[in-house]
Amino acid sequence: MSFQLTAEQRAIRDAVREFGDAEIRPVAAEYEAEHRYPSELLAAAADLDLVAPHVPEAYGGAGMDPISTIIVTEELWRADPGVGGSIAAADFGTGMLVEYGDEWMCEEWLPRVTAGETPIATGISEPAHGSNVAGMETRARKDGTEWVIDGGKMWITNGTVADVAIVMAKTSPEKDHNGITAFLTPTDVDGYEATAITNKLGIKAQDTAEIVLDGLRVPEANVVGEVDEGFYQLMRFFAPARADVAAQATGVAQAALEEAIAYAQAREQFEQPISEFQAIRHKIAEMATNVEAARSLAYRAGAALESGEDDRATRLASMAKLFASERAVDVTDEALQVHGGAGYVSDHPVERFYRDARITKIYDGTSEIQKGIIAEQLL
Repeated sequence: MSFQLTAEQRAIRDAVREFGDAEIRPVAAEYEAEHRYPSELLAAAADLDLVAPHVPEAYGGAGMDPISTIIVTEELWRADPGVGGSIAAADFGTGMLVEYGDEWMCEEWLPRVTAGETPIATGISEPAHGSNVAGMETRARKDGTEWVIDGGKMWITNGTVADVAIVMAKTSPEKDHNGITAFLTPTDVDGYEATAITNKLGIKAQDTAEIVLDGLRVPEANVVGEVDEGFYQLMRFFAPARADVAAQATGVAQAALEEAIAYAQAREQFEQPISEFQAIRHKIAEMATNVEAARSLAYRAGAALESGEDDRATRLASMAKLFASERAVDVTDEALQVHGGAGYVSDHPVERFYRDARITKIYDGTSEIQKGIIAEQLL
């Protein structure tokens, strides 16, 4: 299947690339070194409709289709996984609000997200439960017209910088995965305490947090969707999330490929550019092939999402995430190898890309989880 981008999609790609080259790349190393969330750049990106671009125009978004949204993420990660990735991840939870949130939730929070005023966080993973979402131990009990939530969340994107969060908790523990509910809460309230996780291998400019929920009180009106339906609501957004990670992996792999080509053409050994040596040429040929294949799978997943083919979208999104993330680690590793010793230090961005790419094999379902999903659909 061929994916010929429309004129509008090419314009989107060019606009994001221009923004990334001009605004993100020159400061990316600085933000990473300081572990600093790029609030200023989030606002600048919002002016170009690059924050939560899939959100409907009624709530300040651009209403982009899935392939266009994938292109935005790919280009932001091409610019830099830490800084650009922070912008791309600002929408983590908006899909749940658009699909299941009450109108007041969408009107109050989505325009703030799309305007770059705040990202949104979604609390799913826990210290003892990552891949096993149904095993979560966070509990919510009814107390009059409020729900009281107790528990802990781990590895939460935007946890310390978001003004609003969706928290997943068990409201009927005896029902296992059939008893999970999604709650919307501001973060500047008693009972919500977030601590930044700063000792990460990569994506250091992105905010990742541990959240302690201690007697967090949420009005019953703040239930997102239906009580005890949170697991099924969440499952609807794993395919788009995994297609998005495929785009992330493709973006950082593309960036590493470009750096490897530039270095190979500039670096001389034995009185000629190292790009003239067959060993280097073959590395770059394989890297480019893997990047293109990853991009094709990501776009195919986006097309399936756009057409509403749920089963096919689930399978292709898992395939795209599996392939693109594995290849991103390979490509960034080879890019570092092309740089030799120079790639092992922070003088060149491939050192950062190598570390950043590794997370794509882990979050939103590990590579092993993706293989299980693919096999389940095939066998």
